[in-house]
Amino acid sequence: MKVEMNLDNDSNNLVQAPTNGDSEKLSPSTLSSLLGSKDRDYLLCSTAAAAETDQVKISDLEGKVIGIYFSANWYPPCRNFNRVLIGVYEQLKSNGSNFEIVFVSSDEDLDAFNSYRENMPWLSIPFSDLETKKALNRKYDVESIPCLVILQPDNTKDDDTYYDGVELIYRYGVDAFPFTKEKLDELRREEKRKHDSQTVTNLLTNPERDYLLDQTITRKVLVDSLKGKTVGLYLSAQWCMPCVEFTPKLISIYQKIKQALQEKGGGEDFEIVFVSNDRDQSSFESYFGTMPWLALPFRDPTARTLAKYFDVQWIPCLIIIGPDGKTVTKQGRNLINLYQENAYPFTDAKVESLEKEMEEAAKSLPRSEYHAGHRHLLTLVSEGSGGGPFICCDCDEQGSGWAYQCLECGYEVHPRCIRAVTPQSSIEDR
Repeated sequence: MKVEMNLDNDSNNLVQAPTNGDSEKLSPSTLSSLLGSKDRDYLLCSTAAAAETDQVKISDLEGKVIGIYFSANWYPPCRNFNRVLIGVYEQLKSNGSNFEIVFVSSDEDLDAFNSYRENMPWLSIPFSDLETKKALNRKYDVESIPCLVILQPDNTKDDDTYYDGVELIYRYGVDAFPFTKEKLDELRREEKRKHDSQTVTNLLTNPERDYLLDQTITRKVLVDSLKGKTVGLYLSAQWCMPCVEFTPKLISIYQKIKQALQEKGGGEDFEIVFVSNDRDQSSFESYFGTMPWLALPFRDPTARTLAKYFDVQWIPCLIIIGPDGKTVTKQGRNLINLYQENAYPFTDAKVESLEKEMEEAAKSLPRSEYHAGHRHLLTLVSEGSGGGPFICCDCDEQGSGWAYQCLECGYEVHPRCIRAVTPQSSIEDR
């Protein structure tokens, strides 16, 4: 099983899980064959102790919308999504919704399984039932976790039976219920309406607040002052190591862009707004204190609204809003890593121009090099000749397009990071 989360997928493309044959109504017998075994007609309750004694009959799930939840305690994206899913589940249950979740564990041992589901308010397949877990993984073609497959009680329409519930929960929360095609079409229409009418003001304000905080945290800056500017929404947190590593780089790029625009003149400007995911006020203040831009107040409800609106599943994330208030790209972080300050203003036209420049520059590069710190010969590759997106082994930044790659072990570096040496020197440098 792969444990990857593709965060760059077009958020409008909801993934339908394979049905592996004709759909059928989720009758008690169907549910039992799906979730039970010849020796078991029950699921574990959320209150089950380590001895796994408390049980619920599988037949009790008849008539309910069911989420089959594939997850594991050892994988951080699963733990992150688990917190979100718990909130949605508890809200739906408190509203009397006919929704239930069944946990299918990919944990390494029974202790990890029991530890993980201690806070889970839903049902579980017993950890010991390997055959049922394997059968469910095969039936729904689970290639990555977390994965939430939604089953409708009247499973008679192939086009609205199974969806990628993880994406739906992140995008819509409780509003996604009951996860039918009609409901999802309605949500997508509303989402499109919001995006079509999007402005920097309606993104960053709410009825109680029309301002942002500057670096002093006490002075207020009106959101309307950002009109006509290119704005980066920076979702980040001090507890997140990738965020802490990326922030100094972003500060440097921000300052270079601001200086270049000032020297250019003409009134064009760039600003960043910090959208905190910190866990407490002191962490927020400490982290924001290192930044030279603006911020939403800590725990402002707009922060959660933005994360859901832009379908943010991972941080750090840099979303670029154009001078017209419309979204330019959600890949600001990747563009900063690839092109530094040259990425501004982050538009498709600018990225296309930078890619062409990279292609021209590659024509004059040596076809192969020995690099200090690596013993094997590195070969210049492009996306069309065995390359592709990568993490540079020298600077740890993302790369795309051209790279020097070791065809023996997969080591890759940016062309700009190459420190050419003789073959003997590269061995000695190791």
